[in-house]
Amino acid sequence: MTGNRFFGVALTVMVACFPYSSVTTADSVALKLRATAIGTGATPLTVELFRWSTDSERAPLHAAFSAPPPAPAAAAPAAPAAGRGRGAGRGGRGNNAPPVSPAARIAAAIKAAPTFGYIWGDGATGYSIKYAWRSSLPSGTERIVLVTERRLGSHAKALTPAAALPADEPDYTVVEMTIDAKGNGQARTSLSTKVVVDTATNTLALDGSTPAELKVTR
Repeated sequence: MTGNRFFGVALTVMVACFPYSSVTTADSVALKLRATAIGTGATPLTVELFRWSTDSERAPLHAAFSAPPPAPAAAAPAAPAAGRGRGAGRGGRGNNAPPVSPAARIAAAIKAAPTFGYIWGDGATGYSIKYAWRSSLPSGTERIVLVTERRLGSHAKALTPAAALPADEPDYTVVEMTIDAKGNGQARTSLSTKVVVDTATNTLALDGSTPAELKVTR
C-alpha cells in the first residue's frame, strides 16, 4: 500500500485518545495548522501546539532512536552436575532479563515525554504530540518536526482490512513539515519513511527525500 493511500484512510478514521474539551482551556497556542492528505478527499487534520519542547525534553527520544540494537543473548552456561556446587538446582540466579527491543525503548521514551499539543481529526478526538521542534531560516521558511504518541490511522486497521499493519509496526508517527512565512507548505511522515537523528540540527528527521504526503496551510 502506498503512503498516500494509507494516509487517506488514516485521516478518515482517528484514534479516540482525548476529548477535545480537555485542552480548550490552554492559555495560548504556539502553532495551529491544517494538514490535508495530497491526492485524497480525506478530512483535514488540525495541528494545535501549546508550546515547543526543550532540548532536555527531546533528549530521551534522541537517545532511544539512536541507541544500537541489543547484542544477541549469550549462550546459557551448562548446568552443573546434580548435587555439586552450592545452589545447584535452584536456578534463576544466572538468568538475565531479555534485552529491551528498539521498538519498546522508543515507545517508552515517547510515552514518558510531556504532551505539547494535539493533532485533531474530527474535532472531538486526536493524537497527543510528545515532541515539537522547529528551526527558522533567514528566508522565513520553517522546518518543523512533531511526534505523536500513537500511529496515525492505527484504529483504521480494525475496521478496514486493506489498512491492516504488521504486528511489529511502530506505534507512533513522526511528521516533518516545511512551511513558508505564511504557513503554507508540505509534510512527510514516518508512515512510509525511516526515522533518523539529525545530529547537525539536534532533532529527529525523516531519512531520504520521499514525496510529500500532506499539504499544510495556516
